[in-house]
Amino acid sequence: MMNQPLAFRMRPKNIEEVIGQQHLVGEGQMIRRMVEANRIHSMVLYGPPGTGKTSMAIGIANSLGIRYKLLNAAIDKKKDMQIAVEEAKMSGQLVVILDEVHRLDKAKQDFLLPHVESNLITLIGCTTENPYHSINPAVRSRSHIFELYRLEPDDIKEALERAISDTENGLGEMALTVESAALEHFANACNGDLRAAMNGLELAAYSTPKNGETIVIDLANAEACMQKKSFSHDKGGDAHYDVLSAFQKSIRGSDVDAALHYLARLIEAGDLESIARRMLVCAYEDIGLANPQAGQRTLAAVETAERVGFPEARIPLSVAIVELCLSPKSNSAYVALDAALHDLRSGNTGEIPDHLKDAHYKGAAHLGRGVDYKYPHAYEGGWVKQQYLPDKIKHKTYYQPKETGKFEKNLQQIYQKIKK
Repeated sequence: MMNQPLAFRMRPKNIEEVIGQQHLVGEGQMIRRMVEANRIHSMVLYGPPGTGKTSMAIGIANSLGIRYKLLNAAIDKKKDMQIAVEEAKMSGQLVVILDEVHRLDKAKQDFLLPHVESNLITLIGCTTENPYHSINPAVRSRSHIFELYRLEPDDIKEALERAISDTENGLGEMALTVESAALEHFANACNGDLRAAMNGLELAAYSTPKNGETIVIDLANAEACMQKKSFSHDKGGDAHYDVLSAFQKSIRGSDVDAALHYLARLIEAGDLESIARRMLVCAYEDIGLANPQAGQRTLAAVETAERVGFPEARIPLSVAIVELCLSPKSNSAYVALDAALHDLRSGNTGEIPDHLKDAHYKGAAHLGRGVDYKYPHAYEGGWVKQQYLPDKIKHKTYYQPKETGKFEKNLQQIYQKIKK
């Protein structure tokens, strides 16, 4: 037992021992109500690594006194699931805790689902992926879906203190003293991942020499065992797209500090490609005509960043981000185009006026093509009134200027003058 990792040994024996996640296991919350009613339904638990998905599943099964079997959808074969079903038939009911449930292939799924339907097996799937994106609808429709949140430092400290004092499964027999600064570091540096904090504490406990009869873990030990602040960022996962979404929305909302925070996350993940793409999109989608030069300067910053690479790339990126955030905002140009596209796709178009049609071929004039076209440069100011839109939509107005920057205010004056 003691050869198993500390995080494994300290898994909760019931839902009372579950760390955090009070929105699910607290008084009056859904999972607690299931347990109190002695009724369990198949479910999917999803959330970041180290938030206690498998531990919660084990705690639920133990609280209800139902046997459970741990399987992994990526590693275990269909034969392992057949064995689980046979065990369920012998015991009357079995909870199958299926890690990486998003990796469940069709053969395994087709085998399991009838037994889930009959309630012979209660499936508790665990995944770091968003089930609405990654889990087969057949599994999803038969399951309640619950999201687990990243643990707070106070939650992590509670779990670590429990492990330090536990003499049966924890480190209680090691005469361990963890200084408060070290405990704070474990709790904060793990970024909400309890498993990472437990691994760091365990490494510190077994690698720190005794001071007399005691092992004293100070801040230096904790920092060495955690290496640096853990940063979990999967470029292909939901967290990645959540950061990108928050990044762009912070720029759009003119919050420099938030945008720099999310930029830092993306830099830490080394994802220059996504940073560049979002910044360039923001320059034209969110700033647009309110500050047209921002697009050119953002492109220059991105090209510089790509040329110099990290860590220096952060310098031009930070300059561009501050400008994007504090620039006036306007989406009027692309909103106008989207309105035009909407008309086109819904069939609201009409025929191009004859005087605008191509007249560069013999017989065009006979067909009325290009006749009566007025060449703007032949008129004072380079403008002359004539119809350009088809008759069907000749009174359409797509562009709605915004008064959020000097450049677009000037465009607005010209536009209104032409419209009159």
